[in-house]
Amino acid sequence: MKMKKALLALAFAVPFSALADNQDQLVSKYTTLAGSKENATSLVAGLRDGKEVTLTRNGTTETFNPPTGKMGFGNIDNALAITQASLKEKGISDPTPAQLEAGVMDVLKQRAAGEGWGQIAQSYGFKLGDVKRSERAQSVAQNRAEKPEKPERPDRPERPEKPERHGKGR
Repeated sequence: MKMKKALLALAFAVPFSALADNQDQLVSKYTTLAGSKENATSLVAGLRDGKEVTLTRNGTTETFNPPTGKMGFGNIDNALAITQASLKEKGISDPTPAQLEAGVMDVLKQRAAGEGWGQIAQSYGFKLGDVKRSERAQSVAQNRAEKPEKPERPDRPERPEKPERHGKGR
């Protein structure tokens, strides 16, 4: 009983706005992959809630239900990162709704079968750490490019030489 109360208290300690931030961050991160903000929102929300995902573009609509049930934001990020990397590996940088659905469903079916994220990434020929690292590296590079350079420090003047000491007993 104490454990349930502690978990409940912890759940309410996390501000609800933090959940929205995570969802908004994932939507923003995967808008290009999904083809639109609406598709990315449907994808992230559908995976989060374990409910229907609808992807629409140029009059084409694809709908699917994730076989994994509800997923946390970290799991959603892993699933979409692996999907994105696997599509990119196939030369698909701007997937159609059908291609995106197929890519996501391939990853989710493996996860629903009990495979870990590392195993799933490995089945596509890469390591999850490499996929995640390359995302972080791109993000860091963008942040560095946006920061203005610091002005150079002026050279320090040279110190004057100290006169020799002439002490007694030395």
